[in-house]
Amino acid sequence: MTLFGYLFLLFSVAACSQLNDEAARSERSVDFDAFGDYWYQGKAELNTYDLEQYRYGEKRSGEAVLIFVTEDFSRQKQVKLDNPQEHEADAQKVLKLNMTKNFLTGIYPYSMMLSAFTPVYDKVPAVKMAGSVQEWCGQTYTQLNQQAGQYQVRLHSYFEQEGDQQLTLDARAEDDIWNLIRLNPKEVPNGQLRLIPGLLDLRLTHIPFAAHTATVALAPAEQAMAGFAANQLSTCTVTYTDYPRELRIFFTSAFPYEIAGWEEVRKLENGQQEVSRATRKAIMLQDYWTKNGNAFQPLRRELRLQD
Repeated sequence: MTLFGYLFLLFSVAACSQLNDEAARSERSVDFDAFGDYWYQGKAELNTYDLEQYRYGEKRSGEAVLIFVTEDFSRQKQVKLDNPQEHEADAQKVLKLNMTKNFLTGIYPYSMMLSAFTPVYDKVPAVKMAGSVQEWCGQTYTQLNQQAGQYQVRLHSYFEQEGDQQLTLDARAEDDIWNLIRLNPKEVPNGQLRLIPGLLDLRLTHIPFAAHTATVALAPAEQAMAGFAANQLSTCTVTYTDYPRELRIFFTSAFPYEIAGWEEVRKLENGQQEVSRATRKAIMLQDYWTKNGNAFQPLRRELRLQD
């Protein structure tokens, strides 16, 4: 190929890439000016919640945290880029959710964590999700990577009936919904669809890993939550038809669509229900990764976190 031909090809690829990026931006129902003013401050949004979590048939008191932050992500490796300025072609802006839940079951603790990475500009589902559960009996780890429009699933578990698994699922994921709400609730898929239940819930039920039929609906909230009147909130409800779960996420109807709390309903075989609930108690914008010295520990009190 001649030098002119090579330069023409390079320019064409770059132009197509730019057009694709612009098309992706136009497809998202997002006010990117408002989004950038809030999410590109170099800080994360930290939310803390009082948690009521059912486990082994009893309600436990605990604590949950939701951390939302934007990052530069590698399209190829699907990990955070250390130097995105050196890999612009590979860089993809994502909104990351880190969710943690901590509670006690009698003498021993449960520690749970979910991570979800949803592209900001590319109108595609979450490109990666990971969930882990640690307790004194053992631990599990699940990771989903989006490849060619499907999720490649890897599950590693201490429990014999789960063991180590690899499978492919062609479905949307419940855990992506949290980020889609924060982008714009209009991005949340409505109606009936095949959905992978929340990774943390799947580990608590130990139901075989699979996609299930669910209905997703958004509506004005019918109840108030701590710090919020009902008319300030909307609800995203995820109801499964063949999996014993209903999820209700309560969020502010106006940008930045803050998560006020949520309810997770477990439908038991005897017809009864267990309702786990999280209610927000504090919010903070903070570059927390720079606040790892002992001098910053008082910030935990501002977040009303337990010691």
